[in-house]
Amino acid sequence: MTLDDAGVPAFWRALGLPGLVDLHVHFMPKNVMDKVWSYFDAVGPLVGVDWPIAYRTVEQDRLDRLRALGVRAFPSLLYPHRAGMAAWLNAWARDFAGQHADVLHTATFFPEPEAASYVAQELDAGAAIFKAHLQVGAYDPRDPQLDAVWGQLAEAGVPVITHCGSGPAPGAFTGPGPIGEVLARHPSLTLVVAHMGMPEYADFLDLAGRHDRVHLDTTMAFTDFVETGSPWPVGLTSRLLDLGDRIVLGTDFPNIPYAYGHQLEVLARLDLGDDWLRGVLHDNGARLVGLPAA
Repeated sequence: MTLDDAGVPAFWRALGLPGLVDLHVHFMPKNVMDKVWSYFDAVGPLVGVDWPIAYRTVEQDRLDRLRALGVRAFPSLLYPHRAGMAAWLNAWARDFAGQHADVLHTATFFPEPEAASYVAQELDAGAAIFKAHLQVGAYDPRDPQLDAVWGQLAEAGVPVITHCGSGPAPGAFTGPGPIGEVLARHPSLTLVVAHMGMPEYADFLDLAGRHDRVHLDTTMAFTDFVETGSPWPVGLTSRLLDLGDRIVLGTDFPNIPYAYGHQLEVLARLDLGDDWLRGVLHDNGARLVGLPAA
């Protein structure tokens, strides 16, 4: 099966779904998004393969494309790479969500003295999801300035999508060790491991096995693009059934080098059954952000 974007609505309708819930989508201020795209333009040679951005278009076009695909809820995952950025990114994201009913109110943070204060502000304002990027941010999640933040998020039960795996290139604080220590201190934290923890897939499955609030998002995992460099170990696939209600759809739209439908196609290719697929494509993500199930 080859699933192009035009075929996506028929794909989820055949499963009896009202649409898709994608918890790994990026919208950012234009100058920040341009810098992110420049990063992907440059990272290709580092990972040994070109990384063309399939949906490098203006903001309104990207919104229209997601809606045409049937994505009924999605965040504007953004993240700072230095101190002093998070608060104004949060203000932008709060305003962006206020303009679009299908955009989840998203927020982020960075290890800095003000972090607990602005995270509390965003939680009070109804933030539905947070983003932490340990690779790009190059910070230690165990930083004492973040301890109160993790505690606030754990108490609120708000999910935090966290890039803590070491793909596409390792960082000083990526891998299961640092974030595992955070979970040991805050075991009720609703952590969503981005990219299935790529390439440390088994380690992050183990982490989810030890912490029942740890989820994994499918972003780029299993795709033909990723399989060339960080292949999914076939022997781990059965474990995805054991964690069926804690696997959520993520795609990395618009920063992907292939059509959106390919992510859905490869999830179906795992052949784990329609119930599992319905949960991943809609119900598990909907539950995490407080939307009704299909």
